[in-house]
Amino acid sequence: MIANFALILFCLSVLTGVLWCLDRFIFKKKRAPGAKDPWWVEWGASLFPVILIVFLLRSFVVEPFKIPSPSMVPTLVAGDFILVNKFVYGIRLPVINKKIIDVSLPQRGDAMVFRFPMDPSADYIKRVIGIPGDRVEYQNKRLAINGHPVEVVPMADYLHRDRLYYSRQFIEKLDENVLYRILNDDGAPSHSHPQGPFPFQENCLYNNIGVMCTVPEGHYFVMGDNRDNSGDSRHWGFVPEENIVGKAFFIWFNFNDLRRIGSFR
Repeated sequence: MIANFALILFCLSVLTGVLWCLDRFIFKKKRAPGAKDPWWVEWGASLFPVILIVFLLRSFVVEPFKIPSPSMVPTLVAGDFILVNKFVYGIRLPVINKKIIDVSLPQRGDAMVFRFPMDPSADYIKRVIGIPGDRVEYQNKRLAINGHPVEVVPMADYLHRDRLYYSRQFIEKLDENVLYRILNDDGAPSHSHPQGPFPFQENCLYNNIGVMCTVPEGHYFVMGDNRDNSGDSRHWGFVPEENIVGKAFFIWFNFNDLRRIGSFR
């Protein structure tokens, strides 16, 4: 949980920083030359530089996450440990997540980590499909943006090794430089429905073959690559800009399959 762990790191940084300053500027001068450091220096003040570096790197540069579900298969599978770029979407104050410096905005096709709008203590990762102002249509399992159908190229069926069944696999092309793999299951229901009321729900129209939404300003429409096994903007609405955490860019470990290291694409 992003906010809680960031708060813990912040408190530890402050606490060990105070101990370090007390020892550096007061107590160290009073100790006899060659005297052993007290326990609170060895276990508190001495950890300050390490905790501070971890806090700063995790808050402003890069943060590790673990994928808990199959909603982003085949790009990411449950058990993948990924790195998330915290800088690319702007510099934010830790703990309160308030942006103070703009860098860039999420783009269609980005694999984005964010705080779940219906429960901000939970971290989600989905694919950015619609940016502010876009008209997103997902009808009969086919995507269109601003009235233009998104090209899909069939691939060999995908085998889910954990459950031993196949899904239809495609390459989805948002444009020539933005493409990724998606899955569809035969026989799965193609219609969408809201899980409950959500902000700007009036921007969406549901029918028996899918959903059509206009993305409001300051929000994003996201979907999982495993289209029939993902709870996403089709069901719970838009991701507000203030919930954004960063952009996923690298798989650094998977205990069950070392071949997945570095395979993010």
